[in-house]
Amino acid sequence: MFLALPFLIIFARVAKQRLTGMPWKTLALVATGAVAFAGDLASWHIGIGMTRLGNATLFGNAGSIVLLFWGFIVARALPRGSEWLAIIFALAGACILLVRSLDLSPTTFLGDLLCINAGLLYAVYLLTLQGERGRFGSWSLLVWVSVFACPVLLSLAIALGEPVWPTDWTPVIVLCVSSQLIGQGLLVYSLGHFPPLVIGLALLTQPAIAAIIGYSVFGEALTLLDTVGMVLLGSALVAARMARG
Repeated sequence: MFLALPFLIIFARVAKQRLTGMPWKTLALVATGAVAFAGDLASWHIGIGMTRLGNATLFGNAGSIVLLFWGFIVARALPRGSEWLAIIFALAGACILLVRSLDLSPTTFLGDLLCINAGLLYAVYLLTLQGERGRFGSWSLLVWVSVFACPVLLSLAIALGEPVWPTDWTPVIVLCVSSQLIGQGLLVYSLGHFPPLVIGLALLTQPAIAAIIGYSVFGEALTLLDTVGMVLLGSALVAARMARG
């Protein structure tokens, strides 16, 4: 995140998005969202090492379901149509995957819970920035999110006793370019040019690719029940994005 920060500043400038002059209330919201985002990254990356890659990716994207529930609370309305479908599929798929993980080991189950927690924190991150995105622009907000999130992640890494200075910079630079710059950049662009259904379907390539990598690299075999759980939860994410759109 820190290595990408100078480039995000340049992107914000090119897009003519202001980086200063934000009211304190906006900065407080951005800081809250940034802390939630840092918690999301920390919880998810710890969970990845404890559970299967497909599970980690699906549960890490559970923020869409959380936002759907939040919409019901704000509107004080019951779900309708595809919203009910999203809820039923999400609960069924999550239950299947959690039970399967518990069958494998308590560690795998705990990894699932950490990834679910990451999804919840990501929903908090999105909610806190939702109203400010149109006023200040996505790149500008990403700059400030990085400014606030970096110290939180650094503190967590030190508290966990992790080395914070790489001995090999190659993976860090690759992640900086591929995830923070290209990944975030394409996502920011797509949000303004494609409907939620298209974005939802595109994001579903993540768990599919993760499951393939998990099987081919780490020997994570999937049963028919695992596949059914993943399909149900993945379908729920798409239905949730359709309902929100």
